Amino acid sequence: MHDVAKPEAIAMNPRSKRGILSIIGVVLLVALGVTALMFFRLAILTILIVAASTGALLFALISIRRFKLGRPTGGALFAVLALVCVLADVKFLQFFKLGATPMTTPATTVASAVVKEEDWAPVLSAVGSVSAVQGAVVSAELGGVVAEIGFPNGGEAKKGDVLLKLDTSSEEAQLHTAEADLELARANLQRERDLAARKVVSKQDLDAAQSAFGQKQGTVDNMRAFIVKKQVHAPFDGQLGIRQVNVGQMINPGQQVVSLEALDPVFVDFALPQQELSKLAPGLETHVRTDAVPGREFKGKLTALNSMVDTVTRNVTLQATLDNPDHALKPGMFVKVDVVLPEKSKTLVIPGSAVSYAPYGDSVFVIEKKKESKTGKESQTLRQAFVRIGEARGDFVSVTQGLKAGDEIVSTGVFKLRNGTPVTVNNELAPNPQMNPTPADS
Repeated sequence: MHDVAKPEAIAMNPRSKRGILSIIGVVLLVALGVTALMFFRLAILTILIVAASTGALLFALISIRRFKLGRPTGGALFAVLALVCVLADVKFLQFFKLGATPMTTPATTVASAVVKEEDWAPVLSAVGSVSAVQGAVVSAELGGVVAEIGFPNGGEAKKGDVLLKLDTSSEEAQLHTAEADLELARANLQRERDLAARKVVSKQDLDAAQSAFGQKQGTVDNMRAFIVKKQVHAPFDGQLGIRQVNVGQMINPGQQVVSLEALDPVFVDFALPQQELSKLAPGLETHVRTDAVPGREFKGKLTALNSMVDTVTRNVTLQATLDNPDHALKPGMFVKVDVVLPEKSKTLVIPGSAVSYAPYGDSVFVIEKKKESKTGKESQTLRQAFVRIGEARGDFVSVTQGLKAGDEIVSTGVFKLRNGTPVTVNNELAPNPQMNPTPADS
């Protein structure tokens, strides 16, 4: 068996040991110096300032003495050292002032809002569409060639106005013939009456003349009615649409001519769930808004409730009536409807942008005035208050818990704030929350 050779321990050079120990010692001294500077920086800075001032004075005196002894090189050297000490002294003084000044957080500029107490009536919201109180597409009862159109596109019409005339030249010629026959029958009837009065003709001849006259009268009346039906009249007052026929066009019986809508007042048809039916009654106030007329709210009354509930959607159809004197609302418009219920309650209202939403709870930042005990100076700081949010309307939300009326809160930019942050209030560029906002990109 051969013996296994064991590795020999590497002997470390004594100089290497001293080098490593020197490095460790320098690192420890630097760490000790940094630690001492952190805890005793003002005291150390004071010592350095005194040392730099003393060195500057001493080097300045030596420099002056060397210049007097005729040693300009040495005098210049000590003058430079004196200047270096002066610069070091100035820098140490700056560090001393910076260290002596207490660290303060700069105030953040915020926009504010005041918590208001308002009467918020509960509302039921829905979407609906506008319909005319009276509306129809006027059609021609008889066919023929259009001879005259008596209305401009989009104009106003009164009940009985002639909107369209068809060509009646053939019917008028036939009417002249029938009127001539009627005159002959009238003359024959009068003659037979005179003869019958003198007992010259029989009663049978008088009845025959009377019958012939009646037949001719009926023919004339029929021709006149036929000519009248060749004219299309407005059935009620309203606003006309765009005509669908032209002069010279051959139209058929029942062909549509133009739409006619009575636009003041108008109906708004909408639906609400059946569980809200017990709260509804005719006469409730309704508020209607549409993006076609931004910034305007139309007020009306709930006038009708359907007598049945839709079996598919379980909604009940409702109808409100609105005044529309300037015809701003048109039939078919999409609208948003709020039915205002009669009861009202006091509600604390704040802008929705003031709320910081978080999984652990919603909060707002209350601006409070704080007086410093040392200086007596008054400043504004933030206090984070957790709140319960209720109903939202437009840019506002209701608060049921956590605030009181009159509190001043931060209205925008709450995501960047912290509890206890000093602030200054500037509302010059603050947004203006609205109950019925109309964003430009909506």
